[in-house]
Amino acid sequence: MFTNVYPNFTKGRILKGDMLESLRDVPRRFTELSTEAYSEGIVAGAEVRITAEQLVVSRGLVKFGSRIYALEQDYSLPYQANGRETVLKIRFGEAVEQSDFTLYKADIVLDHEVSLRGNELELGRFKLKEGAKLRSDYQSFADFATEYNTWNRLHIPYSAVGQSSLSPQLTRYYGAELLSAGSTNAYDIAFAMQCLNQNTVNRELILRYIGSRLGMEYKAYDNVQIHKYLTRILEEAQLGTRARPDLRSGGPRRMLVD
Repeated sequence: MFTNVYPNFTKGRILKGDMLESLRDVPRRFTELSTEAYSEGIVAGAEVRITAEQLVVSRGLVKFGSRIYALEQDYSLPYQANGRETVLKIRFGEAVEQSDFTLYKADIVLDHEVSLRGNELELGRFKLKEGAKLRSDYQSFADFATEYNTWNRLHIPYSAVGQSSLSPQLTRYYGAELLSAGSTNAYDIAFAMQCLNQNTVNRELILRYIGSRLGMEYKAYDNVQIHKYLTRILEEAQLGTRARPDLRSGGPRRMLVD
């Protein structure tokens, strides 16, 4: 049967362990059930802000294994320009038994080792030349993949149903640019609406869209390949908009005579 148990903290009653356990277990069960079907990755927050000398990770939630880890306040760490690819990682440690708690701890580190170990998740990466400034203000959708001096979000796993998906900032940017391009393709309009209306877009939806839009067979592309194909679709849509003739009534008309 379904139940809803709430402890009665009233004057004169003895505080019992199971009363406190009920307060502990309900939010934990809610969190576990809400994210049970979701993959590992960022659940909420954990956005990276770039300053002149530091990377600032905002407070947030991430899922690793079956557990949710919380960053209660913003965390800053310094970075350097050395021309090498550097990855910002969450590195999960072993459980630590304490007298009152079992602590599952995860550290935020910068690492020149690009590949991820089994106990790591990525928060982004960069390759900064000496004397240059690291930026995260993208000039176009293709700019998200710029190799040098640009914060790269392509590899960040975001928690989603079934399997991890792309950064919401990436998909929102794409959706806005696609609608601005004026595409009349039904797939484009529907997908752009999903990008702007949802926080994290389901990965399979993205892959199905790419296959249908480009007339290709469905394939499990990685994040970099997905970005490449989305860039191609967007550029074609923008080119189609620019190539469209001016058909407005009373608009200027020119005749070219050879």
